[in-house]
This record gives sequence, C-alpha cells and structure tokens, in this order.
Amino acid sequence: MRRLPWMLLFCLSCFAGAGHAAPFPDRPITLVVPYPPGGGVDFVGRVLATGLSARLGQPVIVENRAGAGGTIGAAYVAHAAADGYTLLVGGTGPLSVGPLLFKSLSYAPLKDLAPVSLVVLIPQILVVRPSLPAHDVASLLALARARPGTLTMGSGGTGTGQHLAGAMLVAQAHVDIQHIPYKGTSLAINDLLGGHIDMMFADPSVVPMIKSGQLRALGLTTPQRSPIMPAVPAIGETVPGYAMQSFYALTAPAGTPAAVMDRLNGALAAVLAEPDVQQKFAAEGMSASPTTPQAARDYIAGHTAHAAQLLGLASSSTQSPAASLPSAHASK
Repeated sequence: MRRLPWMLLFCLSCFAGAGHAAPFPDRPITLVVPYPPGGGVDFVGRVLATGLSARLGQPVIVENRAGAGGTIGAAYVAHAAADGYTLLVGGTGPLSVGPLLFKSLSYAPLKDLAPVSLVVLIPQILVVRPSLPAHDVASLLALARARPGTLTMGSGGTGTGQHLAGAMLVAQAHVDIQHIPYKGTSLAINDLLGGHIDMMFADPSVVPMIKSGQLRALGLTTPQRSPIMPAVPAIGETVPGYAMQSFYALTAPAGTPAAVMDRLNGALAAVLAEPDVQQKFAAEGMSASPTTPQAARDYIAGHTAHAAQLLGLASSSTQSPAASLPSAHASK
C-alpha cells in the first residue's frame, strides 16, 4: 500500500505527458482555394502548397471549394477548427467585397477569419478595343466627357476587382461610363475582343492579347509603372492618386493559437522570399507581398472600406488601401 502514492504520481506524469500538444504541424494541412482549378487563386494556392509543404515538413493539400464568388470556401474555413490545419487562400471577393454584397453570408472576414499574411498583389490593366479612338488615358477620358454615358466598361461581375478599378476611375476622373457586369471575366474579354464593349480592366493574363494587337493597353492600376509592361504608364500619372490592386491573402479560422499563426507566418514569408517563387508570380504579373498578420488585417480592412465607398455602400471618404502599401509590405 505504501507504493500507491508513487504509482499514482507515475500514472499522473504519464497522463500529463500524453496530454502535451505535439509541435505544429504533426499532420497534413488543407489549403482551401474557393474557386475552380485553373484560375489565378488556384495557381497561387498550388505554389504556396508546394513551398509550405517543404517548410513545414507536412503535406499541404489544395482543396477546391468553389461557388458564390469564393464565399462558400471562405465560410467553410471560417467554421473549421481553429487549429491551423484548415487554411484559406482568398482575395478581394471572399475577404473584402463579398460580405458587402451578400448580407446572408454565415461569416464576417475579419471576425471569423484571422489573416496570416498578404501573399501577392495583382495589378489590373485598362484595355480598350483597338478601334476605339483613344490611345492613352487622357484621350479616353476626353472621349468619355464628350460622350457621357455612351462608353461601356465590362467586368467579370459586380464587386470584382475589375469593377472596383473601373468605379474608382469613374469617381476620381468625374466621367460617366456605363458598367456592364458579366458572369465571369472570360465572357467580358470575349465581348471586348468582339467589339461589343469599349473597355475593361483585366488582369495580366491579357498581356499576350495586347502584344498581338487584339487589345490596346492604356494604363496600369499600380501606384508606379510595373515590370510586366514597363512602357504602359500608371493611370495615376494622368489621374493623380489613382491606384487599385487586387490581393490574395492566407487566412486561418479566428481563434487559431498565436504560436500556430507565428509558425505559418514565418513559413509563408520564407516561401515568398524564394527567388523561384517570386519569378513564378512575376511571370503572372503578381508581386509577392509578405506582411505581418496585423498589416494584412489592416490592408484588408482598408480595402473593404474603400470598396464600400466605391460601391455606394458607405457615405464617408476613406483612404485607398494603396496608400498603406509601405506598411503592408513590412515583413515580420
């Protein structure tokens, strides 16, 4: 009987050891892409999955959960266990504009999701049909003022980065251009190529069409000229203060432990610093943009507030997220 206390102590120590959490991660991680395979977010997600798998020592598996402008996949991650094993790579739609447009969503981005870091920033290119008598931003705006309400600007849908870029140009340049939303970017591009609309903002996937003469590039939404098309001016050179870029960010469910967030942030920063990863993104017109979790949160909040203003869902003026880029780029 005298041995009983020692046996109890031994058993308690065993249970305490068994309850000790294993270092993160100790099993595969699911990286949710809230769009179908083959698009820009899917490309970014697969580059990240490869890099993070090597850095974290566990498989990172891409899972496509598409629908409702990316909000279905975002909701899935928002309601997942807050342990770091289910992550989301998303952008303007599910993390910024979607909640402004769809009031019935079951999640709020900055309440139910915790930003790990920004991943990339993506410029838009203002392109027009070659037959339009406008060869730069100034002549396009002059044409819009001469023909108020008659020029048409397509987009991949209401609330997309393309729509926001166009709405910002209209607001800052004080012109009247008709917005034509499509059910997808490819449909808008096809109608632009066919001459059925006059212009649109598009991602760098249209560069080959510009080089072949099918489309004419007038300006970029970056704050300065971009290496993707160095001869094309920034729109801000004509419309002072204009800048509007889309973004992709890595997020986890809210409540994910700080130690796990730190581990993910550090691994992601290391992946984004790899020259081959930067080259892959640069080839698609994207710029790697690692941040601290707080800088990512601030950037998304600023982007959302600015989008609300542009979409007429907020009455007060707010600072463009482009103005906060220097702090957003601060790495941990």
